[in-house]
Amino acid sequence: MAHITAIYGSPRRQGNTTRLLKQAVAGARDGGATVHEIVLRDLKISPCLEIYGCTRDGNCVIQDDFQLVREKLLASQGIMLASPIFFYTVSAHTKIFMDRCQSMWVKKYWIDGLSFGQWVPTRKGLFISAGATHGKKLFDGALLTIRYFFDVIDTSLWKALLYRGLDFEKDVLDKPAYLQEAYQAGQAMARALTDEHDEKDLPGDTTFRAKKG
Repeated sequence: MAHITAIYGSPRRQGNTTRLLKQAVAGARDGGATVHEIVLRDLKISPCLEIYGCTRDGNCVIQDDFQLVREKLLASQGIMLASPIFFYTVSAHTKIFMDRCQSMWVKKYWIDGLSFGQWVPTRKGLFISAGATHGKKLFDGALLTIRYFFDVIDTSLWKALLYRGLDFEKDVLDKPAYLQEAYQAGQAMARALTDEHDEKDLPGDTTFRAKKG
């Protein structure tokens, strides 16, 4: 069974990205996955204080709710992250959490000495975002941030659902196609992770080909 962590990064409890992520979570569960949901606004997570305590062993020395989220991420095969756009990037709640993952960057690239770009993805990531305007570059900054964040946790950006023209809290309710797309993405992610897990469990290529017919 696939395990997915879904992270709500909106400052609003019933905002557009929250509603979209809830649909993706529902789809993933219907697709057979176990999903653990995390609402960042409900947690106490300090910004990174850049005190470099993590250089000892790669663990952040600030003791707060970040440790819980970190454990859930590392135990998951799939990551769902949703955030609205603020000044062409993710919300403050989301960015603070991401910055705390600097400790994981230190572990990966400083302590373990991995060469940049030489990691193998072990997780799939879904990013959901919504912005009020219709600008061509509305999501460019956020996507760069997401890609580098996913890099740290060995996650490939499997899919990004990006929606323009959503501002007020219930705007997405007038866009049933968006909600359906999010549901289908969650369902597809669960199936992709399950299929990937099943393939890894196969004893060899010969058996795999035989099962495929």
